[in-house]
Amino acid sequence: MSSDNKRRAFFISDGTGITAGSLGGLLAHFPDTEFEQIRIPFTDSHQKIEDAQKRIVNAKLINGIRPIVIMSIGNNILRSELKQVDAYYIDLFESFIYPLGEELDQEPLTRPGVAHSMKGANYGNRIEAINFALGHDDGMTHNGLNQAHVILVGVSRSGKTPTSIYLAMQFGIKAANYPLIPEDFERGTIPPILEGYMDKIFGLTIQANRLSSLRSERRPDSHYASLENCKDEIKKAERLMQKLGVPIADSTSRSVEELSAIIIQHINKN
Repeated sequence: MSSDNKRRAFFISDGTGITAGSLGGLLAHFPDTEFEQIRIPFTDSHQKIEDAQKRIVNAKLINGIRPIVIMSIGNNILRSELKQVDAYYIDLFESFIYPLGEELDQEPLTRPGVAHSMKGANYGNRIEAINFALGHDDGMTHNGLNQAHVILVGVSRSGKTPTSIYLAMQFGIKAANYPLIPEDFERGTIPPILEGYMDKIFGLTIQANRLSSLRSERRPDSHYASLENCKDEIKKAERLMQKLGVPIADSTSRSVEELSAIIIQHINKN
């Protein structure tokens, strides 16, 4: 057996894999096991099934432990074909969708993307929110800021961008985000452009060790990524947000799903 003892967890789908991937949170309930998560989207042909099978087999050969496969494949033939190799399968159709269909006495839709088939205004809202989040990332523009449902602030690399995009994709929420920088700490206030939107501002913070690690991936051995600088920026950012009464969530060990749930609660309360 290899010294690599990570348990491989595959998320295999005939679409984007968002539905299967959303069950990745299940793995967090087993902290004693280290997982390597592997996503294989658009597995919608016999050739792609065969390619996925090879990866599953190779994963078992690496460490002798059968992989976990969380799968969302609507085609019965392809779904059965995939299961011909040894793994522990969590099949969204067999476990959830078909039993629910029996209860409702309905034949479920099985085409790729049904779970995320956004129709009418809902679809338009999400696309508009995604464009808004991309256009208002990292304080890129101030235009249309009054349309924002929420404005995320925090030090650089505290999780603002992925959270903004997730809020837009999943809920159609228009989220802008602005970094808090040393100039803001010196002035003792948020960026002036945001002062008229205090009721929309939500803060993200993060532990210094995690922040230093994230920044080192972008700028290794820099002052920007140094642990001392990270500690200093976080301390000043938290002090500033507390002074202004900005609600704060710690992103260190929270997924974007968890952060989004907290932010949506805040938006609904307001």
